Amino acid sequence: MSKRVTFQHSRRPSMSRVSGAVVAAGLGASMVFGAGAAFASGTTGTADTAALAGAATADSVAQQATAQSKAAAKAKMSKAEKAEAEKKAAAKKKAAAKKKAASWEAPVNKYVLSATYGTGGDRWASKHSGQDFAVPIGTKVEAAHTGRVVKAGPNGGGDGPAYGNAIVIKHANGKYSQYAHLSKIGVKIGDRVKTGEKIGLSGNTGNSSGPHLHFEIRTTPNYGSAINPVSYLNSVHVHI
Repeated sequence: MSKRVTFQHSRRPSMSRVSGAVVAAGLGASMVFGAGAAFASGTTGTADTAALAGAATADSVAQQATAQSKAAAKAKMSKAEKAEAEKKAAAKKKAAAKKKAASWEAPVNKYVLSATYGTGGDRWASKHSGQDFAVPIGTKVEAAHTGRVVKAGPNGGGDGPAYGNAIVIKHANGKYSQYAHLSKIGVKIGDRVKTGEKIGLSGNTGNSSGPHLHFEIRTTPNYGSAINPVSYLNSVHVHI
């Protein structure tokens, strides 16, 4: 009896299995390469973000520096402007003081005009030599203009007892102003006074019928050289 010989052939993988393996391998490779690409991409993104963040920070610092520089410049300018404003204010104040010193004013602030210049009557040896300002005793008397005190004291400062306590001030333009019947004298001979400066207090001393200030404008420091004080004050833009 003849023997049947059976040949066993090595099995070759089917095309479908090969294809599946190739696809699987390809998929694995894709996944590996994809992961690598993703990793690379992630690495690049992190570097870009850091670079952008650094640039943003630098830009922010630059902006802050610029803002601070502008603020400092503004503060410096404000300081300069403040100094300039103070300088202008000081100059304005000085100019106002100079203008005031160069101006004239009435010797008292609140008053009622009483006996006028040139008035005759039994109260005066001759006609009235000044302008009377009726004010309460103790009213502040001010220098009508800048000048130097040449007379100050009782007995009319040397002009006679009729004036009581009196002051005479010499002015740069050659005129003299006199203030009489004072209750108090606040200056002495030789003192320099400015327009509006307090020189004494009104009173009722000497030949006086009631509290008032007797005011004269003279061409010399002495009695007998008086001119109309109201007309003179009008000429220097003081209207009483």
